[in-house]
Amino acid sequence: MNVKDKVAVVTGGASGLGLATVTRLVEKGAKVVIFDVNEAKAKEAVQQLGESVQYVLVNVADDESVQKGISQALEAFGAIHICVNCAGVGTPGKTIGKKGVLPLEDFNRVIGINLIGTFNVLRLAANEMKNNQPLTDSGERGVIINTASVAAFDGQMGQAAYGASKAGVAGMALPVSRDLSQFGIRVNTIAPGLFMTPMADTLPDKVIEKLAASVEFPKRLGRPSEYAELALFMIEHEYLNGEVIRLDGGIRMSPR
Repeated sequence: MNVKDKVAVVTGGASGLGLATVTRLVEKGAKVVIFDVNEAKAKEAVQQLGESVQYVLVNVADDESVQKGISQALEAFGAIHICVNCAGVGTPGKTIGKKGVLPLEDFNRVIGINLIGTFNVLRLAANEMKNNQPLTDSGERGVIINTASVAAFDGQMGQAAYGASKAGVAGMALPVSRDLSQFGIRVNTIAPGLFMTPMADTLPDKVIEKLAASVEFPKRLGRPSEYAELALFMIEHEYLNGEVIRLDGGIRMSPR
């Protein structure tokens, strides 16, 4: 798909991987609607990127909130061709820790945002994509990019909820792509490793250096722009469908 003049919805688009993706899509001529709960950061992004970007306050785990967001995206730009799901949380917690058993509500919150939230947005975005006129000779109408994590495959201690949520996202790639193939909608997933996101920015330099040393090559954390470039490649490459691609410098996470 050529992204020029297409409309994208990007969840978690106010910062980190999401913001990098929004920026790259705008550079390529797309119009973007940011779904995020961080109103201040989202408004800052809109101000910086201009009239091609709109913001809607959306809680991805809430059905009504996402439906309103989809409606506002359609009102703003008339269609949805691309959906990139970056919204997520990484709250750690051991199954049984120093304070006792992991509270079920903590587990549910991570699953609710990362897994259910991803599906919630993609299903409603796809429902609008199927109404698009074919964009290519093969009949493509839309592209969905989801965000898993290397924790889906080698989660560390304290990542039971996070690993489970991201494994679920990875596991959706093929069945959802099969579900949506009849409408000409492709689905792919990126599984990032260690990236320089706002969360990493708060860590001391020594911690960053230790994390970087655990990467096979190159010995550094990933850049959000690298995630955005892979997302763009997945959108543009019509024959890439139902795939999960690790973007991690070859890292395999240690138990802790």
